[in-house]
Amino acid sequence: MSLLRRPQPDATGRYQHITPDNAQWRYVGFAAYDLQAGQTLDLPASDQELCLVLLAGLADIQAGEQQFNTVGERMDVFEDLAPHAVYVKNGEAVQVKANTDVELAVCSAPGFGNHPTRWLKPETMSREQRGQGSNTRYVCNILPQDQPADSLLVVEVKTPAGNWSSYPPHKHDADNLPHESFLEETYYHRLNPSQGFCFQRVFTDELDLDETMAVEDRCVVLVPRGYHPVAAAHGYDSYYLNVMAGPTRRWVFKNHPAHEWMLHP
Repeated sequence: MSLLRRPQPDATGRYQHITPDNAQWRYVGFAAYDLQAGQTLDLPASDQELCLVLLAGLADIQAGEQQFNTVGERMDVFEDLAPHAVYVKNGEAVQVKANTDVELAVCSAPGFGNHPTRWLKPETMSREQRGQGSNTRYVCNILPQDQPADSLLVVEVKTPAGNWSSYPPHKHDADNLPHESFLEETYYHRLNPSQGFCFQRVFTDELDLDETMAVEDRCVVLVPRGYHPVAAAHGYDSYYLNVMAGPTRRWVFKNHPAHEWMLHP
C-alpha cells in the first residue's frame, strides 16, 4: 500500500479521507474539504474527538449545543497568520456553514469526553522558528500536548522554498516513554505556487519500509512508522498540517543516529 494519497474530490467537497481502516492503523483520521460559500457540511456524532482547522476562509460552526460564528481569518494557508480551529469532544454532532469559500481540515482520534468543546483562537497558539540556514521552517502549534485533548496533536509547518523540514530525520514509533512515544501521523501538503512539488521520504532503520514520494498540492502522506523528512523544491514554498495520535498523548521523538551530528556540528 502506497503511503501517498492524492486528492479525490467527491460531491460533498471532500477530497482527502483517511481513516484507521483505510490507513491500516489504529488512531489517526484526517479529511480535507473544499466548501463553497453558503454550503453546509454535517458531521455526525461519533466516538472520535475532532479538531476542525479553518485552513482558509470563514465559517459558522455548530458543535453540540455550542455555536461559534465567523470562525477564521486568513484566506490562504500561506498568509503569515495562525489559523482558527474548533476542538469538538466525542459524542457531539457538528455543522459547518461556509460564509466564504472554505478550506477545512477535519482531524480525528479516539475521544473519551474529558475536555470541553471550544474555539481555538490564534492567540492561544504558540509560533516558533526551528532550524537555521536551509533547515529553517516556521511552526504553529494548533493543539499541542500542553493544551487539553484526549488523543489529538495538531501542528502546521511552513517551509521556505529550497529548505528541508522535519529534519534531521526523526521518528516516534516506539512506545518507550520517557525516551520515545508511539504516534501515527498524517502530513497534509500544500505548495505555493500550487503547481509545485516537494519530496518526502518515510523509512525505518532496517529499511523494511523505505518510500520516497514526489508530493503535489493537497496530497497526504501517511507515516505509520519510521523517519519522515521533507524537502521543498526550489521555487515552491511548502506548507503541511500534521495530525498525530497514539496510545499516549506525548510527542517524544528520536533523531536518526547517522544524521543527528548536524544538531551539534
